[in-house]
Amino acid sequence: MASDAARFGEERSGAAVPGATASDAARGRAARSGAVGGAGEAAGPPPPALVPLAAEARPLVAALTALFPDIGGAVTDAAEARRVLAAAPASPFPPPRVGSVSDRFVPGPSGAPDLHVRCYLPEAVPGRGTAEAAGPRPTVVFFHGGGWSLCSVDTHDATARGLCREARAAVVSVDYRLAPEDPFPAAVDDAYAAVLWAAAHRAELGGEDGPLVLAGDSAGGNLAAVSALTARDRGGPSPALQVLIYPAVDARDRGGSEDSEDSEDSEDSEDSEDMDTSFLTPAHSRWFREQYLGAFLRAGGDPKDPRVSPLLAADLSGLPPAVVVTAGHDPLCAQGRAYAARLREAGVPVVEGHFPAMFHGFFGFPELLADARAAQETVRDAIVSTVGDRKNSGITGGGAG
Repeated sequence: MASDAARFGEERSGAAVPGATASDAARGRAARSGAVGGAGEAAGPPPPALVPLAAEARPLVAALTALFPDIGGAVTDAAEARRVLAAAPASPFPPPRVGSVSDRFVPGPSGAPDLHVRCYLPEAVPGRGTAEAAGPRPTVVFFHGGGWSLCSVDTHDATARGLCREARAAVVSVDYRLAPEDPFPAAVDDAYAAVLWAAAHRAELGGEDGPLVLAGDSAGGNLAAVSALTARDRGGPSPALQVLIYPAVDARDRGGSEDSEDSEDSEDSEDSEDMDTSFLTPAHSRWFREQYLGAFLRAGGDPKDPRVSPLLAADLSGLPPAVVVTAGHDPLCAQGRAYAARLREAGVPVVEGHFPAMFHGFFGFPELLADARAAQETVRDAIVSTVGDRKNSGITGGGAG
């Protein structure tokens, strides 16, 4: 862990990770977008006034709002919500090219079914022979978002491909069980089982002796953070990095737990439905919470349990370095930034990429959004930096979905 922290070093405003190879243009975009933070450096309070949603993001937010199921409103059944999402138009952009893709079933938690994972390996680099293949490369365990009840390895295929291509990493994308059919703690248990499998099979994936990285977006960011805590507490694998993309880290149902930067009165934030700059609304968040945690809470479970609210864990020390990506127009923004701050307070090196003019889900649109490209480059460079002095291959043009 000490060597990982040293690689992160002291962060300079707008830079992704010292020692990595982000382009000058990417550094400039990150700085303009608000990428901040580093080991021991305070992020500072959110800006007093909300930065307007970026002009290029408005058509995307409108389209996503029209296509996303009205969960918690007209759509109350998870299966129906999945059918609505499945009927949405496919992306017009080709998926990022990788070397190989394979679907596997690996051991799940004790007493649970085998777990479906999709493994991505990068393309060979022309002219480098087998020397690079013999060296270590990161193995990234990726957890998709979707409120623990929607989405799959299919919906996040382009995201996983982008991580594989840009970071030249093996990526294991996890099809964990979904709520309400399999409520908490099924997803948590599946996630950690996938981490154990990936850690034990790094040689098979080409990453023998290479670092292990945990990554996820939204609900998947929650599972990545919880898996890091679980590994620490159980003496499990030691990840070199956790990548948390607009993570859900506070499951309490109270004002301010899902507030956005535009909320001047956090007590009213979760009751506000005027979220026309984010397709994800507080109503959606409440529906997701009910699907995933409803049975647990009705049985007397505590929403402060760190397995659902890692932000509220008593001790965050000893966790792997973190990249935390947040968006200003996102109900999850405040809790993501709060988690980054708590990690720093616990002595965990943090790179915080905050994009005040973006929305929940922006990371998946690099073809259309400069901020998405900057966020992906920040993540890429952090993953690359986990392998000693290895330099980024310079491959560009990958995307995420």
